Amino acid sequence: MPGFERIAIRIFCLTVCFAALCLWLPLQAGATAQNNGGHFQALQKELIKDGFNSEKITGLYSRPQVFFETDGVTILFTYSESKVDYDQFANKWSIDKAQKYMHQHREDLNRIEKAYGVDSRVITAILLVETGLGKNVGKRSALNSLSTLASLMYPEVRRTFYKEIPAAKRPPQKKFEQTAKKRSKWAYAELKAFLTYAYQEGFDPAQIPGSFAGAMGYAQFMPSSILAYGKDGNADGSIDLLTHPDSMASIANYLKRHGWKPGISRKKQEKVIYHYNHSDYYVKAILKIVERLKS
Repeated sequence: MPGFERIAIRIFCLTVCFAALCLWLPLQAGATAQNNGGHFQALQKELIKDGFNSEKITGLYSRPQVFFETDGVTILFTYSESKVDYDQFANKWSIDKAQKYMHQHREDLNRIEKAYGVDSRVITAILLVETGLGKNVGKRSALNSLSTLASLMYPEVRRTFYKEIPAAKRPPQKKFEQTAKKRSKWAYAELKAFLTYAYQEGFDPAQIPGSFAGAMGYAQFMPSSILAYGKDGNADGSIDLLTHPDSMASIANYLKRHGWKPGISRKKQEKVIYHYNHSDYYVKAILKIVERLKS
């Protein structure tokens, strides 16, 4: 009898656990749908209306790794380019890294410089500042960042988002409303470009890392820039900015399309680089690095 009792108890425990699991799974699925889809319901409808496949979109936004990214997007409302320490990229340690990088990738850099007429030191300087030569591409999900920012086009989402911003980081509501409305329109256009790019290249949108603003790859291109200027630098049939040759070629193409030519003046160099990042601090840092790479 004791053996039978132990078996009976085990069966009872397993039955209870199974019943609890059956109750938990629908609740968890509902929670996931609320967490992921609650803020993104209107956004999904907008994307489907704009021509994206309904099954793909609803399936994508129901996945647990797709969620409302309050923490990351909050940075956009407090970020200041003038606070970035660009001097760190021109110190001896950084320049040594850049020189080693140029030596390691000299064949690709020389080939791309010849094809586009863009100084390989400029390409290297941009990669150094943007991601530490491909080491820091962002730990956030580009999809989550862009979806969260894009969803701020809806008043009810803006109200929820504003309340979720920590009080110490919360901007005045009027300023927040103005900024959120403007940036959400920009982010929605970038989100559409992002999804177009991901599906076009066969990438999983939920697995692509990016910055808090949705910039991607070693070159930190926004999705619209990838579609417009991205290049297949290693001729493998895909544009993947998580590879060095594609990133180098894409940077070179971007600069060339914005006016870079061999031998252009310092003033014109500044103007072209400013297109890449609208910051005088950034432009000065890139050209300072280039000068140090020459020595």
